[in-house]
Amino acid sequence: MVRSLRDMGYEFAAAVADLIDNSIEAKANTVRVSVEWEGASSYVLIADNGEGMRPEVLQEAVRFGSERDYDDADLGKFGLGLKTASLSQCLRVTVATRWNPSRADILAYCWDVAHIEATNRWEVLSVKAADLPTQARLHLKETPGTVVIWESLDRILGYKHPDGEYARKQLIAMGRELEEHAAMVFHRFLSGEVRGKRLAIYVNDNRVEAWDPFARKEAQTKKLESRVFRLEGEKGKGDVVVEPYVLPAQAMFSSKEFFERASGPRKWNAQQGFYIYRADRLIQSGGWCGLRATDEHLKLSRIAISFNPKLDDEFKINVPKMRVLLPAAIREDIDKFIKPAVKTAGEVYRGGKPRQSPPSQPVFPTFPPISDPVAEPGGPSGSGVRNSDIVVPHNGGGGTRPLAPILGKRRATKQELDLVAGLLIQVALPEEVEAVESAIARARPLTEY
Repeated sequence: MVRSLRDMGYEFAAAVADLIDNSIEAKANTVRVSVEWEGASSYVLIADNGEGMRPEVLQEAVRFGSERDYDDADLGKFGLGLKTASLSQCLRVTVATRWNPSRADILAYCWDVAHIEATNRWEVLSVKAADLPTQARLHLKETPGTVVIWESLDRILGYKHPDGEYARKQLIAMGRELEEHAAMVFHRFLSGEVRGKRLAIYVNDNRVEAWDPFARKEAQTKKLESRVFRLEGEKGKGDVVVEPYVLPAQAMFSSKEFFERASGPRKWNAQQGFYIYRADRLIQSGGWCGLRATDEHLKLSRIAISFNPKLDDEFKINVPKMRVLLPAAIREDIDKFIKPAVKTAGEVYRGGKPRQSPPSQPVFPTFPPISDPVAEPGGPSGSGVRNSDIVVPHNGGGGTRPLAPILGKRRATKQELDLVAGLLIQVALPEEVEAVESAIARARPLTEY
């Protein structure tokens, strides 16, 4: 059971972020993450200066499926995050805490997968303060709070030579990825936008600077009219706030450096679309939730969607808090609402000029006939697909026209199809791109490759 719970879909940065959620709930204002390289003995340490946990609370916290009541503003959900996030990355996780501000009494428990396999028992181990890493002991002597230590990093250092240079570089790279991820996921807390929850995060002593997906410090960023959708959920009514932003084109940014930073961890095209927040914590960063395809022309469009945890069931939030779906009840309404913002983003990308309507009869190249005839069903070539069977979007009005008049009643060559595909993309409106790509895919069997 423990080994199966290790495979909940956490990546390293997301697993650490789940523990930072706990720190925020414990009223910490500082979280320090240390990724310590010691070969096969490397470890990760996450320390906060929150309220800490009393003995009975700690015992409940390390239990799988722990019982507790969550407030509307809490970032936790299932009572699994601490354990599943930690064990997704390591075979041994220790939780040490101090709750008394006047006495440095440290209490620690450990889950050890090797011990569970040896004893076949759901048993946590008590850990003496003297056996904790020096860094953990010193932290808890200075302040109340909680420290989580990951050891036996099999998922992080699962290499044939965990002491090798490649493993060391990989651990360093994961630390950098964590900085970028934390800067994005917790940017509202890092910048002080969440009342009473200002947070500082350090990764290997580097202070994480908030990354604002909407580049609001840029004078040319456009914040369009927002809208609140009222949603009836299983746990009561809740508001879903939708706030569209259009970022400046590259030439309008204050500097090249700021333009590059605004591109985000996954760069411009992948970062377009919805930024979905649960209790001010970012869950999804980019993507259109199936409402439209990724489009170079729309890369300046970013839309914030914020909801309360009482609507978790409607948004289908999962345990690692890495997946979310738009509720069916408001999906079409959101799509309709954001269309003007998406259109504006396309115009800004093209330098402020609206997209010209395509001509009533798009001009396509004329190709000379070739000897390769159309393959009829069951014919010698075996394709069973004819040019006359393929239709493509036409004139941006939802109409179609056969591909056959474009190419003639014969099989298309690679060069011809690529040229036609390029022309189709040029005349397609943003909402038609997916249909165009589908038509091109259906035409592929007609080519010679």
